[in-house]
Amino acid sequence: MDAKDILGLPKNPFPATQEKKPRPQKETQRKPDGVHREVYALTGGMAPLMPTIEVSHLKKRQNTEKEKISWQWLPFTSSARTDNLQLYHWVRVVNGVPPTGDYSFAKYNKSVDVVKYTDEEYKKHLTDPMWSREETDQLFDLCERFDLRFIIIADRFPYPRTVEELKSRYYAVTRALLLARAPSTGDVSGNPIVKEPYNMTHEVERKRALSVVLSQTKQQEQRDAEILAEAKQIMESRMASKSAEDVELPVNQIGNEGSEATAHAESISLLNTNHLSSSTAAPPTAECTSTPASLRMLRVYLRTHALEQMVQAANSSAGLRTIKRVDQTLQDLGVHLKPKIPTKSVCAEHLELRKEILTLLNLQKQLQNREAEASVNRDNSYAETPSTPKRSYRGDVERSLVPDSAGFGGDRVGKRDHKRKAPGRFTDAPPSPPQSKRPRKLKSSDG
Repeated sequence: MDAKDILGLPKNPFPATQEKKPRPQKETQRKPDGVHREVYALTGGMAPLMPTIEVSHLKKRQNTEKEKISWQWLPFTSSARTDNLQLYHWVRVVNGVPPTGDYSFAKYNKSVDVVKYTDEEYKKHLTDPMWSREETDQLFDLCERFDLRFIIIADRFPYPRTVEELKSRYYAVTRALLLARAPSTGDVSGNPIVKEPYNMTHEVERKRALSVVLSQTKQQEQRDAEILAEAKQIMESRMASKSAEDVELPVNQIGNEGSEATAHAESISLLNTNHLSSSTAAPPTAECTSTPASLRMLRVYLRTHALEQMVQAANSSAGLRTIKRVDQTLQDLGVHLKPKIPTKSVCAEHLELRKEILTLLNLQKQLQNREAEASVNRDNSYAETPSTPKRSYRGDVERSLVPDSAGFGGDRVGKRDHKRKAPGRFTDAPPSPPQSKRPRKLKSSDG
């Protein structure tokens, strides 16, 4: 009997739990050798060498609206023609609706706007003793007809004229009309015909030279190439010599200024001893301030570039710390490390200021060495004088008056005194006098 029998409940009130259906096991395929695990997980096997399409998809047609396409023989007109000529051609018609609009090739019909003139304009601006009115009218008609193709125009022109003569007449008339019709010359100053007038003489000479070049033989071409190479070498040598002469003038001026500063510095350095002269660096000489040889070969160079190389040459004998001190001194004085306007005079003054600062730093260093030497000599002079006897400490006298053992516990006092006599942190300081201990009380056991 259990709780369900007591309560009168059926033993199986709830339906039995549904049995779980076993899932069909997937057929596990072994990963083939030589295939990465990631590739096998994505593709399920070997990746195809080329994309494949199922054959069933190829047989299916796209669900699009059916269009009835036909070709019909239909008439058409072109806007490029002025006679309204009607022609026929095959046209692709979709669902029975023919295409509308202009002829598709009419957009390629481009024409040149040829200027027209009146009788009054011709008499006033276009008269030329070498050209008649009939020839000019015929020329402009052919230019409009053949779109300024002067080779064809010269072939069709009824009078014996060259291509250059036809071009000269056409552009001269057009230029005169543009200037006459413009309210001011500035309105048409940007027009290429007005800005660059046609030069018939130059065109004839250009074509003649071109024909001469094209008719040359190989021997003549080689000879011309050799002549041009020799001429180029001569020009380069002349330019190099001229640039060297131009650079020598400012270099000599800077060298003279540097030599004066060097002489002044040398007169000061003669006062130093051999030890000081060997430890200090000599000021820059005139040779260091000269322009480097790389700049002499250049025809044009930046002045700032030349100034940097001159500063490097001037500071070559000084150390890195000295150069930094020179730059710091310039900044303290409010002077730019590189001049904003590097003209010849400004660069010369900048270099002169650097030389003076370098000389000042050398003098300050020599002064410090002299002061250090004087202080050493002063200390040596004091050491040679007889020394006074040192004063004895008062504590030593008092210690001699104290007995070795005083009162009770003399042994302990002696031990403490022995400990104080050991060397401490300050050996020169006098030791403190020993103190006697308080006698301990006697116990009953001791009696």
